[in-house]
Amino acid sequence: MSLYLEIPNLNQKFPYRCFLNDGMAITYPHWHKEIELIYANRGRVNIGIGETVVTLEEGEIIFFASGEPHYFLASPDNERYVYQFDLKLFDETILRKGQESLLSLFEQGERHSRYWPEAFRQTIIELLVELYHLESETTAGKNYLVLSNLYRLIGELYRTLPRKEEQKKITPTAIHRKETLMRLNEIFEYIENQYQESITVEEVAKHVGFSPYYFTRFFKKNTGQTFIQFLTEYRVNQAKFILANEKLPMAEVAEDAGFSSVKTFHHVFKEAVGQSPLQYQKMMRS
Repeated sequence: MSLYLEIPNLNQKFPYRCFLNDGMAITYPHWHKEIELIYANRGRVNIGIGETVVTLEEGEIIFFASGEPHYFLASPDNERYVYQFDLKLFDETILRKGQESLLSLFEQGERHSRYWPEAFRQTIIELLVELYHLESETTAGKNYLVLSNLYRLIGELYRTLPRKEEQKKITPTAIHRKETLMRLNEIFEYIENQYQESITVEEVAKHVGFSPYYFTRFFKKNTGQTFIQFLTEYRVNQAKFILANEKLPMAEVAEDAGFSSVKTFHHVFKEAVGQSPLQYQKMMRS
């Protein structure tokens, strides 16, 4: 089974999501830059990490650091809460004073709650359950409540999370994966900052120090998409967020999402989503 990069569909302005998975959902070996936490709400779930399979019992938590490969096996009668977030949610330049980086916190911390102090495990469970319940709310201030729970989560991890007893030896494969992740992150950040403008393969390749030919192969190999496919999908997702949350003329939605014209926006959106932007907006508002 090959290892692939997963790009979670997160809102770039608030890069966090929480969702429910049942035990029959199989996820192939993958990795991503976002932190991922799993809480086994019911039953047990079998998770592959590197060369081993770990069983997460009911009531246990496990997390994966940025760039850490993992996969899920079919686990009947299991129900798990999944949380994914980008570390850029937290402004380390202001908040971190003389402490290890968030990246290091997750890389060096004990990922499995089986080895945590019981009171600490219960505190984290309470935060995760509240985060899950917040998903169904539409009240004013919801994002503030979500963010306050995430900040509390990070604070508790800094304060109490045990270190791993043995630091795994860094293999050439892990180093290569980390370098790849850093390069991809450069590309993603460029897209986040420039998607409203016209972007060419040549421009992005130059930005990361690749030739257009090598960049094209590198991007397709590590994302499974061409750069243009990825950029189009990114712009469609931006448009979906705008349509669901703001009432703007379609020409403005198209411009804010990075499309060159309303006609192009309408055609690309309908082909990708299966309905026109206006139909999508009405559906989300109803």
